[in-house]
Amino acid sequence: MIWQTARFQLDLSQPRVMGIVNVTPDSFSDGANYSFATDNLSVVLAHCEKLVRDGADLLDIGGESTRPGALPVPLEQELARVLPVVRHAVTLGVPVSVDTYKPEVMRAVLDLGADIINDIWALRQPGALEAVAAHASCGVCLMHMHREPQTMQATPMQGDVVPQVFLFLKEAAQTLQTLGVEKSRIVLDPGIGFGKTVEQNFVLLARQHELLAAGYPLLAGWSRKSSLAAVCDDLATASPQGRMIPSVAAALLSIERGAHIVRVHDVRETVQVLKVWKAASP
Repeated sequence: MIWQTARFQLDLSQPRVMGIVNVTPDSFSDGANYSFATDNLSVVLAHCEKLVRDGADLLDIGGESTRPGALPVPLEQELARVLPVVRHAVTLGVPVSVDTYKPEVMRAVLDLGADIINDIWALRQPGALEAVAAHASCGVCLMHMHREPQTMQATPMQGDVVPQVFLFLKEAAQTLQTLGVEKSRIVLDPGIGFGKTVEQNFVLLARQHELLAAGYPLLAGWSRKSSLAAVCDDLATASPQGRMIPSVAAALLSIERGAHIVRVHDVRETVQVLKVWKAASP
């Protein structure tokens, strides 16, 4: 299975690790470490380089926090945060994804050579579908989100989430294909933590194979999510950075259950665990 992106055809016959680059001061996990400012852009760029050295197969750059309760970021501010990082990241020899739902940002980063649009809204914002469809070959990741970041955890989903997520993602992908986007460009993300309860998140992991029936590659994003702390009593008061071990465990379980890509903060540790898993695989 190949994921067609703007500059790369990414072979998904083996699991791929997507390294997270948050260029936000209010990220739930690492915003304070890598927030954008003129005097610390070099820190962000060095972080991109480190993730690649640690084994990241691709990078995912985001300029707006999508944590529960996060407020939208003005367009010009998001562009100012993201564009300098994208300019450097596209020189590092791996596919570059940009986490955005704004069509103006999509067009700007694709013009700079970004390879993938990763959209928590699954291209539901006005103009987003057209921005991706207008590009000749960029990849796209469509994520399921219930409601919006400001309200998603206040009123999470009801009932059996698996068929609801499956139907949403399948329809979003089919809509994109009707605009001429090849199936090989599309990856799906169930949106762990985006409007789901702890129990629903783990149901999505336990029954992840059902989502594969849509016929598209799957991306799983469990890294440092609060659901991991919720089932680990000793992490109840720990910072998100303290959730590395359960994050890596969740990534491995996702891969074993058929995910093709895992989106992680802790690239080096995830890559090491996957090497052990591969060595023991038939």
